Amino acid sequence: MVLLIPLLILCPLPAQAQSERPTLNLELLQQRLRTPIIREGVPTVDLSQLVIDLRPENSGFRDTFYQHLRKELQRAGSNPLGLDLSYSLVQGDFNGSELGLRTPLIGQALAPIFTTNEQEQLERDRQRLVILKQFSRFPLLPQSTAPSEITVFRGPLTMVQTRFAGNVQFTGTFFLQPVTAKGAIFHQEITWNDNRVSRGINFTGAIFRRESHFQGNIFFGKADFNQTQFQERAYFQNSTFGDAANFNQAVFKLLANFSGVQWQGNSYFSQVRFLEQAKFTKSSFHESLFLTEATFEQAVTFREAEFNQPVNLRGASILNQADFSDTEFAREAYLNVPGIGFNSDKAKILGNTGQIGKLLVVPSLQGNENLLRNLVRNFRQLQQIADANQVQYTIQRLRLRELSSRLFGVNINTASVERLQKLGFSVDQASAIAQRTAINPLRNINELLTIEGIDLGIFLQIRDRVVVGLPLSVGGWILSVWHFLGLSLLLLLSRYGSSFWLVLGVGMIAIVHFGVIFWLVDRFRRLRPTPIIPTLYETTWMLVSYSVLGLFGFLAIFRTAEYPWLTMGCLAIILLPIPALLLFQLYEQGRYHDLMDVSYFTEDASMRQLRLLIGRLPVIPRYQMFRERYMPLLWNRNWNWLNYYDFSLNNLLKIGFNDIRLRDEHLPGIITALAWYQWSLGIVYITLLLWTLSRTIPGVNLLIYLK
Repeated sequence: MVLLIPLLILCPLPAQAQSERPTLNLELLQQRLRTPIIREGVPTVDLSQLVIDLRPENSGFRDTFYQHLRKELQRAGSNPLGLDLSYSLVQGDFNGSELGLRTPLIGQALAPIFTTNEQEQLERDRQRLVILKQFSRFPLLPQSTAPSEITVFRGPLTMVQTRFAGNVQFTGTFFLQPVTAKGAIFHQEITWNDNRVSRGINFTGAIFRRESHFQGNIFFGKADFNQTQFQERAYFQNSTFGDAANFNQAVFKLLANFSGVQWQGNSYFSQVRFLEQAKFTKSSFHESLFLTEATFEQAVTFREAEFNQPVNLRGASILNQADFSDTEFAREAYLNVPGIGFNSDKAKILGNTGQIGKLLVVPSLQGNENLLRNLVRNFRQLQQIADANQVQYTIQRLRLRELSSRLFGVNINTASVERLQKLGFSVDQASAIAQRTAINPLRNINELLTIEGIDLGIFLQIRDRVVVGLPLSVGGWILSVWHFLGLSLLLLLSRYGSSFWLVLGVGMIAIVHFGVIFWLVDRFRRLRPTPIIPTLYETTWMLVSYSVLGLFGFLAIFRTAEYPWLTMGCLAIILLPIPALLLFQLYEQGRYHDLMDVSYFTEDASMRQLRLLIGRLPVIPRYQMFRERYMPLLWNRNWNWLNYYDFSLNNLLKIGFNDIRLRDEHLPGIITALAWYQWSLGIVYITLLLWTLSRTIPGVNLLIYLK
């Protein structure tokens, strides 16, 4: 029976029921006007459950109807009359604008029949209109189309399950009281343009069989269009919803045009079906937009829209195309897309390259893997490589979170009651969980909500700290830790191969860091008995160059890394401990060997050119004929400090301006260890750099990923 009630409301009444309604005539109209009823504390003209004939062939009664009704609705008094047309059948065109009181919005005083509260509402609208008129004087701004006069409808308007057989028109009307049209049926066009509704409007369950026009309206209160059926085109362009707008479970069978709409409250479109195109072009959403479980069978367009809060697309179905091109998202705005139905072979998600991928958010990898793969494929097909890589980065970041929970989280299936209480569960909740897992272990974390006493609040608090599954063996734990560390490095140092500038910044810091270390061990050897130290000129240039080049590396990291301080911490762990330990040992034991006054570094003196040195090792061979090609660096040259950066560049990137290597005789082993340590890091870095380039260069990327 509960399911049948909405059907009974929405279905038209049978002919027998219609014939039982009395037809409104002049006598009955005058009687109803003389004896208004009290509805919710407001005197109301009761024209419900009637047949109101306003067809052209009944023009005499039609003119009398508007004249008498307008006179009563416009009368002075602190309690204005409302109008109730519920359950009535209105034949012919209904022009509701003729029932209100015409009043100027600019330049003249308001009529004395308005109460203080009504005058305040009208004055606010007049002030808004004055501002629009002032802005319209500027040639670069759009001209205002707001009317200089408006019709004021002072009382509440009720049209519950009213059937309008002809056109309905309310244009340029200010409704000072609520408008209720639950279950109303409009067989012909409805024109509801340039109206203001002060206290809310309710079209829940209404049916619009022909085109509906709601352009240029201002809904100051809540607007309810729940379960409304728009069987023809629906136009809401340039309207303003000052409070929440509710379109839940509505059906738009043809075009739904919401272009240029101002949504100042939350916008609810949950479970809405758009069977044809939906347009939200240049709309402005000041609060959240809810499209939960909405269905878009044709294209939906949000071009040039503005979002100040998140857009919830959880469970929505995109069957054609969703266009978010040229949209503006505030810092806290994003697209929440878990569980959406999206097939990249049939549908597309469009957006600005490099922006749309960062705005797509899912809370967990479980249940969204297929969606994320489809998103990656969608952006690759559109050649938006940056967005495809961003989604891939999101996948790996979620996978890292799962690994972290698996390694360090509490296993619900094996946790004791005491351990569960430490997580935040109450005694009763922990006991219920222990009893459930003892009988039937949980298969996924969402099953926790099926246990009695576990609410959504506690679930959201602990879901990132718990894990469900079998305990890890020692070998499995070691492999998981290795996977966790490797994935962490890829995410921190390259955003999983999606940021070339981040990789370049990491390499620049590594090059200048080791360049200074090699300069230090080669030029600052001892103070006694004969000092071997660099000149002040060389020291100044080395420190200044280190600061400038290091600054570029820092800027690249802080502009591209998601967690720049973690990236810097990771670099510090790689670059600082081992070199620092080797330097400490070198200066602690001192240096006592031959050729103390000759540089440890030699260069190929046979040629000077930019070289690719992939196969070369950091130390020259012992072959005497080969040694003759290499000569020690010249300490007495002002530009000598550049050679240490060149050697660091050779050792890390295997490319440099000169082939500079370590000599093979009278060389402390600690210095050799430093060079080989950087050379080993260089192999890993080149692999990371080439992998990142393969993922970020469009041509190479398409060859690899599109098969």
